Amino acid sequence: MAASSRRPAPPRPATHLIFDMDGLLLDTEHLYTVVFQEICERFGKAYTWDLKSLVMGKKALEGAQIIRDILELPMTKEELLHESKMKQEKIFPNAALMPGVEKLIRHLHQHNVPIAIATSSAEVTFQMKTSKHKDFFSLFNHIVLGDDPDVKNSKPQPDAFLVCAKRFHPPPPPEKCLVFEDSPLGVQAALAAGMQVVMIPDENLNQDLTKEANLVLKSMEDFEPELFGLPPYD
Repeated sequence: MAASSRRPAPPRPATHLIFDMDGLLLDTEHLYTVVFQEICERFGKAYTWDLKSLVMGKKALEGAQIIRDILELPMTKEELLHESKMKQEKIFPNAALMPGVEKLIRHLHQHNVPIAIATSSAEVTFQMKTSKHKDFFSLFNHIVLGDDPDVKNSKPQPDAFLVCAKRFHPPPPPEKCLVFEDSPLGVQAALAAGMQVVMIPDENLNQDLTKEANLVLKSMEDFEPELFGLPPYD
């Protein structure tokens, strides 16, 4: 099928914005890669980008099970998760904001555009990653975490985004929400929720996994708010 025939619909005006966190707002995905590469190499296994693309967006224990099962690691998913968290505690507090992110979020906040986060990260991990960016994360209306009791299923199911949208006051219809994601599973979840989605994938991700997004960018620095009816940069 020709690429032109599978292009998503052109951008529509959006009123509410929902952001993924890992690899999208915070530069944590390469830290995850370092951690799991270290563990897998101990058993002579490789943590490849093909495998990583199956894990991105999943809740922690589900991701650990996928890695364990595919690589046939001689440990339980719980042991893999525990060891990875021990390593993460040392490096996650140093996570930096991704390029262009702070400019966009402060711009949207200044113009009173409702913004929120829907992340697969659980509370403890979230606090670890955001410890040096409290002011930045306080700009969001609300944050839905991976261990939120209302989020029954992880991405690619739409639960996180639907729950996040419902917590705006008043809640917008899904078609008025614009999601920002870096993972294929996150894009699928946003589309399943009936929302538009901008994808900013890692350059290592297979490009075939980016085709479903409404818009694909190399960096948040390239985002033009007016494309979606939002206030342009000054």
